[in-house]
Amino acid sequence: MAKVEKDPFRCFECGWTSQKWVGRCGECQAWGTVEELAAPKKLSLVPGTVTSKATPIAEVDLAAASARATGVSELDRVLGGGLVPGAAILLAGEPGVGKSTLLLSVAAQTASQGITALYISGEESAPQVRLRAERINAVDPKLFLASETDLGAVIAHIDAVKPELLIIDSVQTIGSTTADGAPGGVTQVREVAGALIRICKERDITLLLVGHVTKDGSIAGPRLLEHIVDVVLQFEGERHSRLRLIRAIKNRFGASDEVGCFDLSDTGIESVLDPTGLFTSRHTEPVPGTCVTVTLEGRRPLLAEIQALVSAGRESDFGNARRVTSGIDSARTSMTLAVLELRAHIRVGGRDVYAATVGGMKMSEPAADLALALAVASAAKGLALPADLVAIGEVGLAGEIRKVSGVLRRLQEAHRLGFKRALVPAGSDAVIAGMEIVEVSRLDQALARVKISGD
Repeated sequence: MAKVEKDPFRCFECGWTSQKWVGRCGECQAWGTVEELAAPKKLSLVPGTVTSKATPIAEVDLAAASARATGVSELDRVLGGGLVPGAAILLAGEPGVGKSTLLLSVAAQTASQGITALYISGEESAPQVRLRAERINAVDPKLFLASETDLGAVIAHIDAVKPELLIIDSVQTIGSTTADGAPGGVTQVREVAGALIRICKERDITLLLVGHVTKDGSIAGPRLLEHIVDVVLQFEGERHSRLRLIRAIKNRFGASDEVGCFDLSDTGIESVLDPTGLFTSRHTEPVPGTCVTVTLEGRRPLLAEIQALVSAGRESDFGNARRVTSGIDSARTSMTLAVLELRAHIRVGGRDVYAATVGGMKMSEPAADLALALAVASAAKGLALPADLVAIGEVGLAGEIRKVSGVLRRLQEAHRLGFKRALVPAGSDAVIAGMEIVEVSRLDQALARVKISGD
């Protein structure tokens, strides 16, 4: 019987094997993850040297893992208190979103507290970084700057400066002569990141890595990069908007559902402690087609206004009515419109429907369904909703209003900003003094509460 040879190439993301090298994995469809398998090595059972003696967990010193504030309040909020010595943090975001500006501000704020910071730029020269630092007032004697693209040179800078905070901008630009491939490749990124993390954990240096993203928004490079770091932050924001959000995707030192808000301007990036007013607009008179809801970004409640516009309709439609959304999921919008017409008898078939959020906010949670339905119904009937009303709830296909999480927290935020009435799902059991809270179980019941009736 002939010996069956194993496939010499394997994807290190999913384990798919191939007889020849390919640029794209045939299973997970990831690019650049197929590598040639080395000759198998026999597992050694010889004891090696230990870096530190194993101690009872109760005797482990916690002082070395205490967080220190960065001086940027919203970043401290997302990180769970600040920067932890020896922690590896990965910050990813699209080009131009403000990653370098934010980290330069963090480095300057940290240096102003007497903590030595080292900023390694692999994308810009030192004079270019200095120009940005002058613009955002991020110059400090304790902040050291270098422009390097070689891992060996970066390690030499670490030995010379002995920083407590190390920022690498970005990890895709740093290469090593001992690893295969060009800088930015899968192998290079894995080896460089692993070496930097190992050095920083041995010397209790806080490491901040800047990572690029692919065209679909995911972090570029091997998925292993997200596993070996302690914190993964996603920096996002619209190009036409000054608002920037940082989401904690992974956090070993705090909650992984926190969100930080920032304002990006010509003078730098600043924390926004109360961003609610950015997503609502106050009208002098009630306007049909507007409804306010409360969405949860992480654990932070934010008021958001949904606006809708419904055309007068056509005599000969032929199924060409337009459905245009901005900041709202188009699939959920289409579903809500179907429920609105079939269960509540609000005619939107054959009529163009436009729905958008104020301030460029993106909403994906189902709790905004009721506000969307009320806004569309208000626009279709030409009847304005009360200005002091908020609507919270998920709309089901049968026309029912389903319960959502954090209703009391949402209503407290709405009450703080002056809203006096609220429509919530039945069974929410939320009571706030000075606020009229009406529980509704069906969509037609919610419309009747705001005096909107179907055809």
